[in-house]
Amino acid sequence: MKLAFPSREFDEAVAAVCHGSASDEQMRGLNQLLRNDSAARDEYILRLELHSRLASDPDLFASVSGEATSRDVRNLLSLPKHPDGNRVGLKWALALAACVALLAAGWWGSRLSQPSERKGTTSKAVAMLARVVDAQWNQGADVPRLGAPLEPGWLRLKSGLAQIVFYSGARVVIEGPTELRLISPSEASCQSGRLIAEVPPQAKGFRVHTAQMNVTDLGTSFGLNAKERRTELHVFKGSVEFHPAASPAKQNLKEGAGAVTESSGPARVISANPSAFASLFDLQLKSSTAEVLRHEQWRAASSRLDEDSTLLVHFDFEPGTSPDWRLPNTSMRKSTEPDATIVGCQWVEGRWPDKRALEFRGVSDRVRVNVPGEYESLTLAAWVRVQGLDRQFNSLFMSDGFEAGTAHWLIRKDGVLGLTAIGAGSGSYQICASPPVLALDQFGIWLHLAVVLDGNAKHVVQYINGLPVSEKPLKINPPFRIGAAELGNWNASGFPDNDPSLVRNFSGAMDEFCLFSRALRAGEIRALYSAGKPQPDHVAALNKN
Repeated sequence: MKLAFPSREFDEAVAAVCHGSASDEQMRGLNQLLRNDSAARDEYILRLELHSRLASDPDLFASVSGEATSRDVRNLLSLPKHPDGNRVGLKWALALAACVALLAAGWWGSRLSQPSERKGTTSKAVAMLARVVDAQWNQGADVPRLGAPLEPGWLRLKSGLAQIVFYSGARVVIEGPTELRLISPSEASCQSGRLIAEVPPQAKGFRVHTAQMNVTDLGTSFGLNAKERRTELHVFKGSVEFHPAASPAKQNLKEGAGAVTESSGPARVISANPSAFASLFDLQLKSSTAEVLRHEQWRAASSRLDEDSTLLVHFDFEPGTSPDWRLPNTSMRKSTEPDATIVGCQWVEGRWPDKRALEFRGVSDRVRVNVPGEYESLTLAAWVRVQGLDRQFNSLFMSDGFEAGTAHWLIRKDGVLGLTAIGAGSGSYQICASPPVLALDQFGIWLHLAVVLDGNAKHVVQYINGLPVSEKPLKINPPFRIGAAELGNWNASGFPDNDPSLVRNFSGAMDEFCLFSRALRAGEIRALYSAGKPQPDHVAALNKN
């Protein structure tokens, strides 16, 4: 079989190699073609990258030479099992000999390895931060966001309110200044400050320690006011068991009762005083009011952003007069950059209760957009809530196919942020990958992702929540273009549709997307994040001592 390039037969033969289903005839045809056609060799390597996540260099075939035996091939790839092992080994050796002979065996083998398993699980976490109102926290090394899991350690709240939901189900509201130490899903220690705890039956036995007493819940709602030499306990519902530090005896308190312990003295019974904790009981109302205010602040900032003449596309996902299947472009360029079309997807709650977001679940869910023109630089930014990384490649925003000058923005299965820039020549492209930066404990919370493709400064910078996490030199020359593209999915445009690596649908939600025709500076990326983050201040500072 004699193959020509480009041709449909070439496409089919390369796809068959990727799937391990190529015939002897296709193998021999590829072997002959790749030995004699440099353009076909370049395209073959590009297809292997796109199908098998190989990183490559456009000049690879010109700079590396050598011979490889069929034994080398077997060491590099896992060959399919077959009753006639010798014949199958020969088949694969013929198919890959042209490429393996031109590549260093160690390079190929290392690049072919799959992404490593994700590191850093949330198994140590004991609670999550559920709500905050005007929270100001002491500075600390770790700053988890609203909704993020909390590991054992100290939470030091200077002012405001915060609700911590323990994995046992117990809900604790603290008011600053308060120092609360998380110990386990069923245990905490309050060095100083005020708190109320609501403990459902599933969390019965939840414990809170202070310097003067240990409190064990028996299915109740109670409040604590802890100071250096004095602790007040108030039982609002149910009953608790408490153990004064100065007494070996445990005592029970029922609804409406309370106790005070001072220094090393005995406990003194008092009446519970719910009004002393009124500000903590108002957390939900205050939180809802703060969310409405924050949403309005973002709307004002969003309107100012739309006046930027370099903002090609701005999808704010806000309700309007358009049909539910249309996503309006709110930028001042909307007359030339048309609205997007929603395919599948479901409308869900966004960063705030009254904010809308689109949820991507199935392989058909996507948002189709078309952006004309060519540009020296591009910046893409989006607010997303990742539910899972189900695919090897999970699309954020990708141009159709592999047209020259286009870009593919995605999240890899191992938490790596990636941007692939496609060059003008055959086999010309560059993959700019960050370290693994998206961890499991960031699933389910809103994140601001951005990438700057700077054709003038010749670099690509990736950001999470306003901070750079990766910078790579850019080797692909502008101009860059978008053309037909998709949010949350990818149209492979001409490539075989039976390759699993070409299924790249996003699993999660998105409630804002921006595309600029210039490279935004680091300060501008931080400003985008600051204007859109659900809470205006640092959510938490967790000092693990």
